[in-house]
Amino acid sequence: MDIWDSWWVLQLMQMLGLLSFWISLPKMRTLFSKAFGFGNKFIKGSSSNVWIFVSISLLLFLSWAYSFVFPSDLSVIQGYDEIIPNSTQSHSVEVPNVSHSMNQSFDFEVLNSKVVPMGKCNVFEGSWIHDDSYPLYDASQCPFAERGFNCIANGRRDRGYTKWRWKPKNCDVPRFDARGILEQLRGKRVVFVGDSLSRTQWESLICLLMTGVEDKKSVYEIKGNRITKQIRFLGVRFSTFDLRIDFYRSVFLVKPGPVPKHSPQRVKTTLRLDKIDDISHEWIDSDVLIFNSGHWWTRTKLFDMGWYFQVGSSLKLGMTINSAYNKALHTWASWVENSVNTNRTRVFFRTFESTHWSGKNHNACKVTRNPWKRSNGKERSPISDMINRVVRNMSVPVTILHVTPMSSYRSDGHVGTWSDNPSVPDCSHWCLPGVPDMWNEILFSYLLPKHM
Repeated sequence: MDIWDSWWVLQLMQMLGLLSFWISLPKMRTLFSKAFGFGNKFIKGSSSNVWIFVSISLLLFLSWAYSFVFPSDLSVIQGYDEIIPNSTQSHSVEVPNVSHSMNQSFDFEVLNSKVVPMGKCNVFEGSWIHDDSYPLYDASQCPFAERGFNCIANGRRDRGYTKWRWKPKNCDVPRFDARGILEQLRGKRVVFVGDSLSRTQWESLICLLMTGVEDKKSVYEIKGNRITKQIRFLGVRFSTFDLRIDFYRSVFLVKPGPVPKHSPQRVKTTLRLDKIDDISHEWIDSDVLIFNSGHWWTRTKLFDMGWYFQVGSSLKLGMTINSAYNKALHTWASWVENSVNTNRTRVFFRTFESTHWSGKNHNACKVTRNPWKRSNGKERSPISDMINRVVRNMSVPVTILHVTPMSSYRSDGHVGTWSDNPSVPDCSHWCLPGVPDMWNEILFSYLLPKHM
């Protein structure tokens, strides 16, 4: 222990300080004159006496200065005790009571929606590692894998793109246990809402789950519909488990509307940014609800096709696409807050999935044999940034699946020319099996925390 931390030394310093202070009282002049007289005689004695006198004077001065600047530790502790009467007393902190039918543990998203932690690990910070145990299913054996996404069936010879697994820096994503997950989902309804990238994740999940089903005929589309690009609803039932996995096509999440009177001729349709899609009432009765929207918010899919924005009765011809998307997100957020029972329904929003178009006009598609070693600037997206900002300010828990950074490396995973229409290259959609399977493995790492 440092000598200056000793209680006895501190007390001695304070006593010397008091002595110094007493010397400074009205008798100070008389006392000092006597002291200096004694000192003068004392000093004349020998040179060693000089050092003794100087040392005593210096010690008195330093002791007073020390006691003034550094009061004893006991007085500091007493001061804090006056503010906190009992520092050992436990204090309760009220936190939101969030419960879900599938997950009774506290949702970290309530505290921080910027990133989505799994325990103490951000699962979206990591890298792709080669794993020969993948893929987890054969798309040709899954009747719900769209032919356009089955790249191997469409002639792709290299299969290396199916052999990659996402590895977070400080943890592992639990391997997809189809049978165990089916049991956990018994009697539940999972709903995907969004564009064709949402449909791809929906197909991926069904194919993953079917590996845990013995009787494949017990899994069927409830209306007997075939998977098409324009169909608004698809629902697959796992009858043995009383489980529904549904998909609703809502590429903008908000409602298309008729053209207001006296609109310019170029306006063919409006997008009602302040109105949620009119099929939204069908999304509510669900246990898990996963949204996405982004790939249709482009000039070519909006303005070039005669789609413009409307708020209330006002046509917003000058509104930018980013501003419109932000407005639509707030409409969606308000709908979730007011219409979805988040005590029952676990809500997710998946961020923008990186595309890998190249060339001056971003119309060239070159699919690589291996993932990129760098993200090459595709780890960020204005759409993803807006999603993060809006969700962060919501009053109910919504979990962000921030797949933008992890998808940015996968230039090898796109459909390319291995689709049902090889004359049209595709660097937006993903082959199945492939990248969307990892989105689902991460999704269920949140839904089934006991696997972590």
